[in-house]
Amino acid sequence: MNFKKIVVLMGGPSSEAEISRLTGTAILNALQEKGYNAVGMEFVPKTLVEDIKESGCDIVFNAVHGKYGEDGRIAAVLEMIDMPYTSCSVLSSAITMDKVASKHLFRSTGISTPNCLIYRKTDTDRNLVEEIAGKFSMPVVVKAASQGSSIGVEIVEKKEDLQKAIDACFEYDDAILVEEFIKGRELSIPVYGNKEKKALPIIEITTNSGRYDYKSKYTKGESFHIIPAPLSEELTAKIQKLCIDACTVADCRGVVRVDVMLSKENIPYVLEINSVPGMTQTSLVPDAANHVGISFGELCEMILQMAIEEK
Repeated sequence: MNFKKIVVLMGGPSSEAEISRLTGTAILNALQEKGYNAVGMEFVPKTLVEDIKESGCDIVFNAVHGKYGEDGRIAAVLEMIDMPYTSCSVLSSAITMDKVASKHLFRSTGISTPNCLIYRKTDTDRNLVEEIAGKFSMPVVVKAASQGSSIGVEIVEKKEDLQKAIDACFEYDDAILVEEFIKGRELSIPVYGNKEKKALPIIEITTNSGRYDYKSKYTKGESFHIIPAPLSEELTAKIQKLCIDACTVADCRGVVRVDVMLSKENIPYVLEINSVPGMTQTSLVPDAANHVGISFGELCEMILQMAIEEK
């Protein structure tokens, strides 16, 4: 691949900016080690077009997590100036970032996903606690609709703690989901490709705390990746197909990561799709790629190649 200059876009104003900078720096270092003319750029929404044009780059590696980077807004700007970029398209990014939109899509296309209730801030005049308690047994999972990295996610064990969790999640978003709690094994599956998609090995995640929260994700030694997850060949194939199907209906491209809960009855449930998955030293996608002999630098090159193919 002959690129005049690659901009690795990172940071920005989202709640995941710190992790984005770690991802972006890791990608930047890997590309430079591969001999590419790559530079890092802090994402500033108001000046993005000018900054990109002044950089003289011919492709943008999108390493912005959360708001702007994963909701399609950066993709939309880059589309308007005809700049190739990594990550999903505008619509695909918007759908996968919005947990409410994703839930509707999964339900309508037969993708296995946990049951849920969806609320907006205009619903707060109702007795949400009683509605939730009437629908689900405890615990439940309360999620803000458009956050990542386990930000704005509350696992509620007791009915009396529900209102506090609801209020906390509404601080992040105007819409929230309340999901049934699936007790079982936490899995994550990287999926790659544009039109033809494939899955990397299934990763099983275990943690010291028992919860794969923000601290467990980004603190070295707090979480452990079992690759490949110890599952039968039949169940492995079933889960990988489910994840590929989810990415197909969401029209994902490049490299994404699908988070799945596997119940005690071995029923897999898709939780969400991450369109700009983490690429830090504790991240899942590089671990899975490494297991099949794809180095971090080669993974970054694959992502660039898929962006060019799609363009």
